[in-house]
Amino acid sequence: MVECDLAKVDVAGSNPVSRSIVLPRKTAMMKRLLFVLSAVLLASTPLFSQDYKLEPIATAAPGLPAAYAKLIDSQGYRVVGPKGPWCEIWFPKAIRTGSKASDDSVVLSIPQGALLGVLRFPGTGGDRRGQTIKPGVYTLRYSNYPVDGAHQGAAPQRDFALLTPLAADSDPNTTPAFDPLVQQSIKGCGTPHPAVLSLEAAAGAGQAALTKEGETDWVLKLKAGGVELGIILVGKVEE
Repeated sequence: MVECDLAKVDVAGSNPVSRSIVLPRKTAMMKRLLFVLSAVLLASTPLFSQDYKLEPIATAAPGLPAAYAKLIDSQGYRVVGPKGPWCEIWFPKAIRTGSKASDDSVVLSIPQGALLGVLRFPGTGGDRRGQTIKPGVYTLRYSNYPVDGAHQGAAPQRDFALLTPLAADSDPNTTPAFDPLVQQSIKGCGTPHPAVLSLEAAAGAGQAALTKEGETDWVLKLKAGGVELGIILVGKVEE
């Protein structure tokens, strides 16, 4: 039997040396291709991982007047996103409640204009409509958007929190009616529409948790001031 070492066979029209070079070149090309594909995947990852997290705050909201300081819990929450802190929020020790509305699209039993807390944007913030909100501390007051064509589809429920700069909302115990509250928010925030955050029911909520809903919304759900609620702190409604 004759042993044959194919690596040493000189086939007509071929060169053993050239064959030894072709395979490494192909391997190098494959490695370069894999490297490029990996770089593309890594570069695109941040587009799909805009995650937010919740951090506890052990100190009271900054600059609270005495009237607010005695009503607002000294412990709050910070929402941190890909670019750093997004917002900070503190809730009242007790949130006013009322009778259940006959309208099923109203999910929270809270009186019009009742104080829901204070929120701070350390940098430029935004509301549910996508309006730009200046850095600062804002009050949050409860309301329902009106049943009219202008607000159709804004949310499955009519419960919203309206933002007003703290400096323009001096009395935490007031419960402004809808129209004055809207004007107070527009004038104070300097936005075309009142600055709003969407609220939702959160039955069974206890310890505060930040969860993602849909593609872009991040909802803080908790039991605050005796009321189980959710508030969408990140994300805007698609009109």
